Amino acid sequence: MTGEVGGMVLEGTARAMLRRLAVEQAQSRVPSLVAAVVRGGQIAWFGARGRVGGQRPDRDTQYRIGSITKTMVAVMVMRLRDEGRLDLLDPLDKHVPGTPVGEATIAQLLSHTSGLTAEPPGQWWERTPGVAVAEMIGAMGPESARHRPGRRYHYSNVGFGLLGELVARKRSAPWEQAVREEILQPLGMRDTTARPRSPHASGYAVHPWADVLLPEPENDHGAMAPAGQMWSTAADLARWAAFICGDTGGGGIGEVLRPDTLAEMREPAIVEDGDSWSRGYGLGFQLARHTGPRGSRRLAGHTGSMPGFLATVWADPADGVGVLWLANATSGMRGPLDTDLLDILAEHEPPLPAEWEPIEVDDDLLALTGPWYWGPAPYVLRVLPRRGLSLTPVSGQGRASRFAARDDGTWLGLDGYYAGETLRVVRSGDGGVHLDLNTFVFTREPYDPGAPVPGGVDPQGWRRGAGGEPPR
Repeated sequence: MTGEVGGMVLEGTARAMLRRLAVEQAQSRVPSLVAAVVRGGQIAWFGARGRVGGQRPDRDTQYRIGSITKTMVAVMVMRLRDEGRLDLLDPLDKHVPGTPVGEATIAQLLSHTSGLTAEPPGQWWERTPGVAVAEMIGAMGPESARHRPGRRYHYSNVGFGLLGELVARKRSAPWEQAVREEILQPLGMRDTTARPRSPHASGYAVHPWADVLLPEPENDHGAMAPAGQMWSTAADLARWAAFICGDTGGGGIGEVLRPDTLAEMREPAIVEDGDSWSRGYGLGFQLARHTGPRGSRRLAGHTGSMPGFLATVWADPADGVGVLWLANATSGMRGPLDTDLLDILAEHEPPLPAEWEPIEVDDDLLALTGPWYWGPAPYVLRVLPRRGLSLTPVSGQGRASRFAARDDGTWLGLDGYYAGETLRVVRSGDGGVHLDLNTFVFTREPYDPGAPVPGGVDPQGWRRGAGGEPPR
């Protein structure tokens, strides 16, 4: 048997995916490799190559997931924020006092902008037994701060070790217990653990010039465990991909985290590679932009690497799809297996747009639709479901935003230039109406003289030419 394939994708799609997986395992010389594509909250395809203990690995075989652990710790931190137990702008010293980097904020630690060094003092932590938190903090000195907080992106494993300690102190329990009880169990991820359980893959280094293996060590990493300790399976990581997508099926997102908080975590906080970014970081999630045969995707998830293991999980909330793979090799993966699998799915089975259907719209909102003007610039106002609004420049160039209805009769900006700002519909006694958007006034005609346009409107009105002569 060349590998298990799921029944939720077409046979041709499954064959193309399996071939891509087989090529990667053979050319990268990986002892074993499993991968899955998630669609609609479920595994749509699963494939496996190589052997674990003489058997083909399956979707319940455990692998080390390395830094994917960070995403789970980050969700715990955001739960604490939503409970009011901390603020993202709090300095670390408020919750974990005594470190030499106490001025860095919780948000900066989550987004790797704290300026902290990447690795803890001492030996290569990923291949050695860990130390207690007090010992790690005690060994940290002024040199632990490599950059001014907020200055730049600098990946820090130490930062997530400290965030794990923050979780432990706020919950009065080990960080992994909090993650298990508050995240993994509600999501049904019962095979994601801090130490391996059977059946699990063993970690290997592959000789660069010969087809032989060297076993890699596995330890409890103590204070650094929140940066990369966890083990998981393809089945469990598929649930995690569905969670990152925002899937609400089977318990999950509503119980574990507010949907708007999850969306906040997926927003770019910093980019790694300049102006036209392709890689970035949110609040605990790595972000990537990928252009494939059917257009571009914005992905959220994380990669993982520990001695003997490599892992990746990505989710595309816009299309509701995800991808993951797990391998038991220290290095050597050659190609972008994850995005290639997504591209195969998009090429063979492009998603269908949701069916259009009419919505209920109150008369007061219907009367507001159509053209509005910000000064002379034309905009169009449209009604969205649940009394939402969108305000978009007619030319396509300018400040477009969507707005969510509030109970007080105003609207809150969701994205674009007006994110977080308030939109009000203002009606005058003579039947006039205008939009007030954070001091900007939108009127039904360009610079309506009957509206309270800031600065006023010249009483002579529009002119024929630059000489100032009014039209006849």
